[in-house]
Amino acid sequence: YVGNGPFTLEEWRLNDRVRVKKSATYWDAQNVRLHEIVFHTIDSNDIEERAFRSGQLHVTDSMPINRIDRYRRQQPEFLRIDPYLGTYFYRVNVTRPPLNNRLVRRALAMAIDRQSIVDRVTRGAQLPASCFTPPNTAGYTCESSIPYDVDLARRTLVQAGYPNGRGLPPIEILFNTSENHKLIAEAVQQMWRQNLNVAATLVNQEEKVYFDSRRQMNYQVIRSTWIGDYVDPNSFLDLWVTNGANNQTGWSNTDYHRLIGEASQTGDQAVRYAAFQKAEAILLEDAPILPVYFYTHAFLIRPSVKGWYPTILDHHPYKYVWLE
Repeated sequence: YVGNGPFTLEEWRLNDRVRVKKSATYWDAQNVRLHEIVFHTIDSNDIEERAFRSGQLHVTDSMPINRIDRYRRQQPEFLRIDPYLGTYFYRVNVTRPPLNNRLVRRALAMAIDRQSIVDRVTRGAQLPASCFTPPNTAGYTCESSIPYDVDLARRTLVQAGYPNGRGLPPIEILFNTSENHKLIAEAVQQMWRQNLNVAATLVNQEEKVYFDSRRQMNYQVIRSTWIGDYVDPNSFLDLWVTNGANNQTGWSNTDYHRLIGEASQTGDQAVRYAAFQKAEAILLEDAPILPVYFYTHAFLIRPSVKGWYPTILDHHPYKYVWLE
């Protein structure tokens, strides 16, 4: 390992832990207050929360959403909910019938009660997402939306040729193994059944298999997340250009691709944002994605951890973190 940062790699156990130690040769070593950090690989929210409860962790990456209220009531000193520039959504494989029909995708999107999901399921102060780019991303807020409108969703399904869901085969929702993702998928499953008389089956896969399925487009509807790489709408909207590496839906739209290209060729913010508005309107109208909510970061942290400040990209320079 060669590096010039405040910590050096001491140990790396695959699928177990990474341990780093304070670097004695770092130029500002006298201001680095942590002597060692251990990063644990924990796939389960439940196991992570138990490890925190037993004193094995100072900070968690996430937490079971069904325990947020309990921490609010009983141990609020451990609960943190910070802003986070990201969107929770479902990709739709538009190459497979019946989801190659835009009207079917639109009907499914309009039948999701996002407000209910954030109020009753996730319960972590998330915002319901009726578009893809989080609001006020570097001053950009999408003016288009996918509404929650059951009557319009039903009429759209009729236009698609499936009145009251008749003739529409069950839709498979794929998610990577997590109790949190399962709870959200179950809520969507119930909404589609109740609002559209459309059946959905839930399939969970371990993370490696799940990523392979997404990459190979071996899915119908798949749980997805996008966290901004930088604070700009392009970090979200560039995903959906034709043959983009992160598109993975099969969706392509010539006008969308052109508009994102135009936005990348000007430094005039008004012109860029106008192009983004038009592009995102096309994305929502074609619905290769089903937005659910805009993230917050709900996690557990011990009061002894200092210097851990909210940041919209969830970046925490460990040089400035210490234990009290």
